[in-house]
Amino acid sequence: MMRALWTAASGMKAQQTSMDTLSNNLSNINTTGYKKETARFQTLLYQNIQKKTMDSEGNQKPIGAQVGLGVKVGSIATQFTQGSFTTTNAAFDFAVEGEGLFMIQKPDGTQCYTRNGHFNLSKNTSGGWSLTTQEGYAVLDSTGKEISFDADVDTSKLRFDNYGGIGYVGDDGNALPLGINIGMAQFNNTNGLEKVGDSYYVATDASGDARIEGDDAALKRSIVKNGYLEASNVQAVDEMVDMIVTQRAYEMNSKAITASDEMLQQANNLRS
Repeated sequence: MMRALWTAASGMKAQQTSMDTLSNNLSNINTTGYKKETARFQTLLYQNIQKKTMDSEGNQKPIGAQVGLGVKVGSIATQFTQGSFTTTNAAFDFAVEGEGLFMIQKPDGTQCYTRNGHFNLSKNTSGGWSLTTQEGYAVLDSTGKEISFDADVDTSKLRFDNYGGIGYVGDDGNALPLGINIGMAQFNNTNGLEKVGDSYYVATDASGDARIEGDDAALKRSIVKNGYLEASNVQAVDEMVDMIVTQRAYEMNSKAITASDEMLQQANNLRS
């Protein structure tokens, strides 16, 4: 019965982690570019009570006797499914249709990636303009350089094509390509990316190195829509249903602990 106590306790702990994950999804339901997370469970070790079981005539049964010792959270997987698009008509808002992520560089030189395309223009040290995130981090082009423009550039004449290519409207009213593309990266194992907060991810050994769209011919290029933002892919109804299921599982494990405790009390109260 002590085994039952620990097994049920592991179930309560795992379901609590699941509830934490669901709560995080719901709290980010309006976060631009947020991707839903799901807790995945695995069984713990098994204890062999009998490796060989026999019937009353001494014949070996085809099934042994093992007792599981509970559950653990094996991983928390991110579902990189497409979120719906929200129209903003802002000049430097971008939504991604496909598997690409925007390439960003933090002030310390760390390169990270995001699906949040809510960008702005910020003054840079040379007096010109740089395309940045809300936090002021530099947005990179496909060569890994910061996207910047000279001070004399009329930024209202900048135009963006469906692959993040930047053009400039000339006197004839046509947009001439500047030879700059907003950097988009894909990974062999997107779930291997490490989350670092503020909707940013960094590459790890598990994710593999970034594969740059436009440079890697094997990649299907993502569509970059200007004037839109990608909403989170969290569905409130699904999360609420999962929350009810998680709560019921937590309660059942709690009742298993109560039942095991009562059985132990009865055993202790036995008199010879």
